[in-house]
Amino acid sequence: MKVIEHLEKDKNPLISFELIPPKRGGDITGLLSVLDDITKFNPPFIDITSHAAEVIYEETATGIKKKIKRKRPGTLGICALIQNKYNIDAVPHVLTKGFTREETEDFLIELNYLQIQNVLAIRGDDSGYEKPIPEGKSKNPFAADLVKQIINMNHGKYLEDSLLDARPTDFCVGVSGYPEKHFESPNLKTDVKFVKEKVDAGADYVVTQMFYDNEYYFKFVDLCRELGIKVPIIPGLKILTSRAHLTSVPKNFYINIPDTLADEVMAAKPEHVLDIGVEWAAKQVEELLNKNVASVHFYIMQNSKPIIKLMERLKL
Repeated sequence: MKVIEHLEKDKNPLISFELIPPKRGGDITGLLSVLDDITKFNPPFIDITSHAAEVIYEETATGIKKKIKRKRPGTLGICALIQNKYNIDAVPHVLTKGFTREETEDFLIELNYLQIQNVLAIRGDDSGYEKPIPEGKSKNPFAADLVKQIINMNHGKYLEDSLLDARPTDFCVGVSGYPEKHFESPNLKTDVKFVKEKVDAGADYVVTQMFYDNEYYFKFVDLCRELGIKVPIIPGLKILTSRAHLTSVPKNFYINIPDTLADEVMAAKPEHVLDIGVEWAAKQVEELLNKNVASVHFYIMQNSKPIIKLMERLKL
C-alpha cells in the first residue's frame, strides 16, 4: 500500500521508522535484529536510506559522527526483505547526488519489478566529492528534478528508447522538508518555496528533518499551507540518547536543541540521559497527536533500544 493510502485509511496514529543499511563489508545480522524489534509495533512503512559516495552518519560512543565513505550497499535488498518477510511497505531513498538519471531509472525499474511502490526523493548529502558524469549521460540537479523523472515514469515516459512501450510505474513519492530550514537556504520562507517546487513536480507527501521543539514543525506547516502546499507533512523525530548528541546532532543536522532539554541532559548522570531523551520524545509525540497530526516518523538508524522504551512509554 502507498504511504498516502496509509495516511488516509488508518484510523489510529501511525508511527513509522527509518533505518540505515549495514556498513560496507558488513552483513545484515544486526539489522535483522532491529527489524525484529521494531516490526512488533506494526509500523505502516519503514524507510531505508540510500548512499552514493557517501556521507554517512554513525552512532558512536561520542555522538553522531559524519563520515565520507564509498557507497553503502543494501538498500534494494533490504526493501525487498521488509516487504516480503515482514509484509510492511518499504520506502527506499532515491538520490540526485552521485547518480546519473540513467542509473536512477535503472534503480526505479528494479524497485518496480519488486512491486515496491513508495520512494523518498531527496538530493542527498554533499560529500565534497562530485561523481564524474559519463559523456552522453545526465543528472538531476535538484530533488524537484528527480521528482519529475519519477512522475514521468509513472506516465510511461522513460529515458531509454527501448522502453517507450513499457508499462507506467505507480510510485508514491515523498520529499523532505526542513522545519528549521535547510542550512543552504537564506530563510525559512525561501526554503518552503523549494518544498512547493517539489510538490508541484508531483510529490505526494513531505517528511521533515528531525526537530526537538514542536513549534518549529507547527510554524513550518503553517507556512506550507499558506503557500498552497496541501499534501500531508509527516514530522520526523529522533530520540536524544547521549550527552554527545548535544553537539553532534546540531553539527550534523543543523538543528537546535532547546535550552530545557540541554540543561537537563547536562545535569544528569550519563546512564539517565536515554530516559530523558525518551521522555522528551514522548511529550513531543503526545503534543503532535493532540494537535491531530496523523503520523510520526522516527530516525532510529540501527539502534532499536530507544524506540522500544519510547513505545512502552506511549502505549500506542
